[in-house]
Amino acid sequence: MAALAAGAGLLAWREPALRGAAILAVVTLFGAHYLLTAARRPTLYYQRSPLVEQILAGCPSLGRRFWPTPWCFNRHLQVALLSYREEHQPPLSFDRTDRLHLADGGIVSVEWLGLTRCTEAAPVVVVLPTLCGDGHSLRGFAREMAVRLGWCVAILNRRGHADLPLTTPRFNMFGSTDDLRAQLRHIREQAPSSPLYAIGLSAGSGLLVRYLGEEGEQALVTAGVALCPGYDTTRAFTRVHRAYDRYLVRILREHFLERHQAALQSVAGYTETLASRSVAEFQERGFRLFGFSSLAEYHRQTNPMEVMHDVRVPVLVLNAEDDPVCVVENLREHLGVVDALPETIIALTARGSHGAFLEGVLRPTSWACRVIAEHLTAVHAALGEAATPPAPARIVALSASAVT
Repeated sequence: MAALAAGAGLLAWREPALRGAAILAVVTLFGAHYLLTAARRPTLYYQRSPLVEQILAGCPSLGRRFWPTPWCFNRHLQVALLSYREEHQPPLSFDRTDRLHLADGGIVSVEWLGLTRCTEAAPVVVVLPTLCGDGHSLRGFAREMAVRLGWCVAILNRRGHADLPLTTPRFNMFGSTDDLRAQLRHIREQAPSSPLYAIGLSAGSGLLVRYLGEEGEQALVTAGVALCPGYDTTRAFTRVHRAYDRYLVRILREHFLERHQAALQSVAGYTETLASRSVAEFQERGFRLFGFSSLAEYHRQTNPMEVMHDVRVPVLVLNAEDDPVCVVENLREHLGVVDALPETIIALTARGSHGAFLEGVLRPTSWACRVIAEHLTAVHAALGEAATPPAPARIVALSASAVT
């Protein structure tokens, strides 16, 4: 059949009278395929409530078709274009970088963009980076959030990320909620009256949800967005597309084990973890490097699904059906969370791949960034004065040094 179609196409192309009809047929078939499989409205999962209805009214993009870039709506092309865009972003100078020296000797940091906007009660957007991401690799995202929202943006770099030395013999693929608490309290000290809105990107979304679940009503974050979460850490990495799995385990080895060999090589399991051939193996073998005595303890203390039912703030979750890393099966197993979380909205698009969600033809832009900005603006307007959390107690075991 394919040979006949190819032969008919070649014949049509050689006959001028049929050439126009052949081109029209191809364009029509492509357009039909694009409309039926790609350019569709997101599927929304949520419980009706006055707050959710008000938030959705402020998010028009969630009620319309998402039109992925027609010439690269394939999931692999979306990721490739996203990577190209990120690598070719113009330089960005953050206003200030605060290095936080923690009680156990570890070092994390906060990179600030738009500090002049951090006035009385003006919101701060907190960004929890991807698996190996930092302020530099996310400079395009930080810049776009600052422009779209007009708020101050703070990138939270985990141990061993960015230019931070790994000063303790442990790290975590997803980060530590204890470290995150220190970073958020530092931000609260710098902006005591500002509501904090958090965006977790891929691996950062797991850390965000874990923190929100652990803290419940005491969370310093007013609302959150989880972009392309993987959900359950016990099974998510066994489903990653093989090509992406090989790439991710390679950058994990380079970013953590090889780069910080001096700090980690004496920890039990280092050699075995270095030999991992998949992300799932890396996780299974590296629990001691993450600071846990067993794999079971690691999952109990890290898995966001263990505590997600205790989240008490509005959260928007964005996933794509064609995501090759955080696959849609992960989401479908946990759709019931909206029954326990009345202020959670899950939006599932047909296309978008892993974190890309690119739209537009000549100069593709991020549909996800637009939706995130709409959601946070709507939440901030809906909550009003209730958006500002109470000021926390000052951290005693934390010192910060500013690096310009």
